[in-house]
Amino acid sequence: MASQWETTKRIETLVDGIFAIAMTLLVLNLSIPQLTGSVQDANLQVVLMHLTPKLFTYAMSFMLLAIFWRVNHGQFYYIKRINTPLLWITVTWLLFVALVPFSTSLTGEYGHLQSAQIFFDLNLLAIGLLAALIWYYATEKKFTDKKLSLEDIHKIRKINMLLPTASLLAIGLTFISPSWSPLAYASIVITERFFK
Repeated sequence: MASQWETTKRIETLVDGIFAIAMTLLVLNLSIPQLTGSVQDANLQVVLMHLTPKLFTYAMSFMLLAIFWRVNHGQFYYIKRINTPLLWITVTWLLFVALVPFSTSLTGEYGHLQSAQIFFDLNLLAIGLLAALIWYYATEKKFTDKKLSLEDIHKIRKINMLLPTASLLAIGLTFISPSWSPLAYASIVITERFFK
């Protein structure tokens, strides 16, 4: 019988907890606007319009985190065992997941600047590469369900390369215009459909 460190239940619980916290922290980066002078509806509408980039970045980051969680959940449906190296790869992956609220806040505030956008893109690149490494390591060590076909293993490896590819495209777009960079992540949703 496997010990609790060889099964995946504990790491799956940790993943769920980190994602719940990271997704909650995203909204805490949005603050209620402080109005000066006379408080009228027209003033509030202007301030809310200025919040649009932050709201867009929040929504995009929330949806991306939801996708990352779903992908990880799907992978660990097939991953049946875990060892110390796989545990630490996953914990390192979670380190970058937990950084998303900060990189989102930075982009929401300074998304028009290339450095802020590249920081966000590098954060997502690290998440994508480590997610791909989790799957690669688990399949190479035969920690996955024995019923999983080689075709499915390779299909999931291809899906895992969507985020790193989108992140590199996003970094490239910052050299044209930092505000175009988030458009690259829409390609994940579009391209993922072809792998189903």
